[in-house]
Amino acid sequence: LLFHLKDKKGDQFEYHTHDFYKVIIFLSGKVTYLIEGRTYPLQPRDILLITNKDIHRAVIDIHSPYERFVLWLKPDFITKNSSPQSDLLSCFEQASREKRNLVRPDPESFLPLKLTLFDLEAAWQDPSFGADIMKNTLLLHVVIYLNRIFSTAGEAGTHGKQDKDIDRIIAYIEENLHKELTIDRLAETFFVSKSTLMHRFKEQTGYTVHNFILQKRLIAAGSRIRKGDPITEASFACGFSDYSSFVRAFQKFYGMSPRQYKKERPGSLLPGKPDNSIP
Repeated sequence: LLFHLKDKKGDQFEYHTHDFYKVIIFLSGKVTYLIEGRTYPLQPRDILLITNKDIHRAVIDIHSPYERFVLWLKPDFITKNSSPQSDLLSCFEQASREKRNLVRPDPESFLPLKLTLFDLEAAWQDPSFGADIMKNTLLLHVVIYLNRIFSTAGEAGTHGKQDKDIDRIIAYIEENLHKELTIDRLAETFFVSKSTLMHRFKEQTGYTVHNFILQKRLIAAGSRIRKGDPITEASFACGFSDYSSFVRAFQKFYGMSPRQYKKERPGSLLPGKPDNSIP
C-alpha cells in the first residue's frame, strides 16, 4: 500500500510494531522518529526503513505541515520478486540489524525515487486495464531504488542519537530471548544498578524492561510460527516457560490466537485503505 499524506495533526502515537515492513519518505514538517531506543530528527528527503521487528513511534510538531510518502510492504511480496543475485529484503534487514534505519540520500539519488513514487501514486488510482501489473512493476522499482540508495548512501547521521549502554542491553536481549532475562540479571551483567537501568531504559525506549522483553519475545515467536515452527516449540524457543501465559500474551498482542495466526496468509493483516492517522 502507498499513502501520500500531508496534514497538521498532532496525534500522539504509542510505541508499536507492524506485521509488515514500513517505509517513510519524509518531504516536509518537523518530525522525530524513535526506533529501538534511537532518535532520528528527520530532514527533507530522509528515508526510514522499518521492519516488522522494529519498535517505533513518531513525535510530530503540529505547527508544521507533515508531508510524507508511506509504504506498507509485505515481506513475502518482496521475497517472491527477489533473485539470488538481488535480495530486495537486504536493505531492510541490514538497516534493522545495524540499527541504521535512516537513509539520507543526495538530491541526485533521491530524484528517480521521488518521480517513481508519484508514478506509483497515479497508478494506484488508475482503474484501467493493466493497472495492477503497473502498480506491482512500479512498486518493485521503488524497492530497487531503496536498495541502491541504502547501499551507496553515507552513514553520517543515519545511526541516530543513542545511549550506547542501552544499545548494548537491547542487543543482549535480542540475542538471548531464549534465556532467563530479569532486571537483576541485566543489572548484574552490565554493572549498573537496577534503578538506573529501569530509568534509562524507559527514557530511551519508551518501554519498561519487562514489556520490551515481552514484546520482542512475541515478535520472535510470531515470526517462527509464520515460518512453520510448531507453536509450542516456538514459544519455548523464545523464552516462554509457561505455555498458557504465552497464549494469553500472544492473543493480546496480535489480536488472535497463535493457531489462528499460523493459518493467516503472511501480510494479510494489512489495513485496506489510508487515513490521516498514519504517522
